[in-house]
Amino acid sequence: MTEETSTPHDTAPTFYTVPEAARILRVDPATVYRAIRAGQFPAVRVRTRYIVPARAVDRIAAVAAASGSCVDVARLAAASRLPDRAEHQQ
Repeated sequence: MTEETSTPHDTAPTFYTVPEAARILRVDPATVYRAIRAGQFPAVRVRTRYIVPARAVDRIAAVAAASGSCVDVARLAAASRLPDRAEHQQ
């Protein structure tokens, strides 16, 4: 009897690359990059690269399925945006 172990490849990713997120959402990666740069799509910037939280992609799909209507990703991003640190340092 062998014991199975979980590897990082056995679990869902925490982050997607922009092309991966675009493929899941069935849009062009340039569309996602533009939305990220405009602050209308959730992402993490690591130096010059962006990665997209898998939870954000999952949430977009869940909200769209639950609402039964068009989902504005920019509004979702704005609603879940953390307050700016500068506002709290005054």
